Amino acid sequence: MVLSTSLHSLCIIPHTSQSKIPSIFNLLKSPLSKTHLKFNPIFKPSSLSLFTQPSKLRPKTQNFRTPTIRSLFTGIVEEMGEIKQLGMADHGGFDLKIHAKTVIEDVHLGDSIAVNGTCLTVTDFDTYLGEFTVGLAPETLRKTSLSELEPGSLVNLERAIQPTGRMGGHFVQGHVDGTGEIVGKQVEGDSLWIKVKTDKNLMKYVVPKGFIAIDGTSLTVVDVFEEELCFNFMLVAYTQQKVVIPLKEIGQKVNLEVDILGKYVERLLRSGFVDSIKDSRFPETHNKVSSCFSYVVFSLVVESGSYL
Repeated sequence: MVLSTSLHSLCIIPHTSQSKIPSIFNLLKSPLSKTHLKFNPIFKPSSLSLFTQPSKLRPKTQNFRTPTIRSLFTGIVEEMGEIKQLGMADHGGFDLKIHAKTVIEDVHLGDSIAVNGTCLTVTDFDTYLGEFTVGLAPETLRKTSLSELEPGSLVNLERAIQPTGRMGGHFVQGHVDGTGEIVGKQVEGDSLWIKVKTDKNLMKYVVPKGFIAIDGTSLTVVDVFEEELCFNFMLVAYTQQKVVIPLKEIGQKVNLEVDILGKYVERLLRSGFVDSIKDSRFPETHNKVSSCFSYVVFSLVVESGSYL
């Protein structure tokens, strides 16, 4: 019991440096952050205190690691917001101020909101005016079509999905792979055909009946035109009223995010995974290449939330 008491007495010494913890951790609302403040104080003197010099003891330097926060979207647009202001800010960055109604209802600083399929972080908001601000990095401006926006432009908005929410579309990361150009629009009944052209680096991931996020909208590819580097999709009447794609004219750009499953499979093949099994010294493993590869692909499917 004496030894246990001594250990507990020493354990609270690093806790005295609580004031040195970066202030950013005060923004974390997770229950886990509260557990750092809970301890049972020991009022009995430790027997080891006779052999130590408290004045010379220094708490160990703790390397605090900011938790990686990964946001996920479904590609089901919640509302269309209106650009109120965009351009260089006083702090030297590029800010985008958007007027919205739905996504701002429970917004907090640091929240992730997909703007035309681009995952952006809320840096400021005003619930009275119904506006929020996000910052754009130089790489974001280069990779997406957001630089073409102007005051009055409409954008697709979606908050990051919660664990209790429904997965109505497919897993969208909000990491735009590149842009495509609208090269054709054709009405059929109350539906709208749209044809998009993009570069070959993205076209290799586009497959008929496969998922693709266009300006953050989860859509299904209908046909792929390899020689033209084009693909098309169809918007039903309801979707046309809820997203910004029909408002764009031929020649305008759209943000594209291909299904992550294709990237995983490509990387797996390039890593030599299959060849390493084929070159195995054990002949009995050769017959297991197909089943093993199928298992890995199935795991990737489950991970990404897609289905072959």
